[in-house]
Amino acid sequence: MRLLALILAAGVVVHSEIVDRIAVSVGKEVITESQIVEEIRVAAFLNHEQPHVNADEKRKAAERLLEQTLLKRDMDFSHYPIPDLAEGVKQLQPIKDAYPSEPEFQADLQRHGITEDELRRHLWWQLTLLSYIDFRFRPSVQVPESEITQYYDKKLAEWKQQGLAQIPALQESRADIEKILAQQRVDQAVDRWLGDTRTQIDILYRKEAFQ
Repeated sequence: MRLLALILAAGVVVHSEIVDRIAVSVGKEVITESQIVEEIRVAAFLNHEQPHVNADEKRKAAERLLEQTLLKRDMDFSHYPIPDLAEGVKQLQPIKDAYPSEPEFQADLQRHGITEDELRRHLWWQLTLLSYIDFRFRPSVQVPESEITQYYDKKLAEWKQQGLAQIPALQESRADIEKILAQQRVDQAVDRWLGDTRTQIDILYRKEAFQ
């Protein structure tokens, strides 16, 4: 899942021109066109790609923000404690450290059309979503021993085919395999939940925002 920040804002009208129009209505909440553009630009920055603000990328970004909106609604219903925004600073530092200097980091932000504050908020929200998903869905996940063995046998065949010199035993690999399989089950549980939740709420895409 592409989990980045979601800041819901209202449309603003200045001199009869729409500055920030609604792109998607999710029940009583909205996703604005500027949020979608920001999502595209931040995702491109984090993926070291050039941002492309076109109809296709807008639709993909809107889908990500829609999923985040549904999860945010669930957080609110469950009164989940939201981490302090300062947590975003901790997530930001390793990214800044990857640049030779502060000016080069700032220049890359500028090339992607985002600010450091916007990036920090996105990182904070990503951390918040990941923590909530773990809290909400992982407790119900169990990985049968048969699946661990089946996964190991498949990897064993691949390792032998690759000619791996030192092949780890099942016991050495168990913890890593269980973690991988558990994460797959969490992802599947989230996808099912999102699919069910989408059928229970009115969602409206405004075509003019995706042109």
